[in-house]
Amino acid sequence: MKKIEAIIQPFKLEEVKEAMKSIGVDGMTVTEVRGHGRQKGHKEVYRGREYQVDLLPKVKLELVVADGRVGEVIKALSGAARTGKIGDGKIFVSDVMEAIRIRNDDRGETAL
Repeated sequence: MKKIEAIIQPFKLEEVKEAMKSIGVDGMTVTEVRGHGRQKGHKEVYRGREYQVDLLPKVKLELVVADGRVGEVIKALSGAARTGKIGDGKIFVSDVMEAIRIRNDDRGETAL
């Protein structure tokens, strides 16, 4: 099993959720986060004063999928989240040793 973590633009969340639903991925955790990469933030003016906004709002998605579905999930996720502009985000993939459904003690891929 693999854990896929994606940092995306907040306005792309609905598109990504629909893309995951269309390929049969049901479970995901969504967290509102703040950060920056190459984008480095931007300057804004508030009440006549200029200030630097260096931590931008993003959305972090976490999904655990079977090894055989990783490529399909990444393709759908990146396609739905892409705008082609700086700040689109990143996807990270890591191994998951075990998954356990608390309700009935299912283990491994059956717990997903």
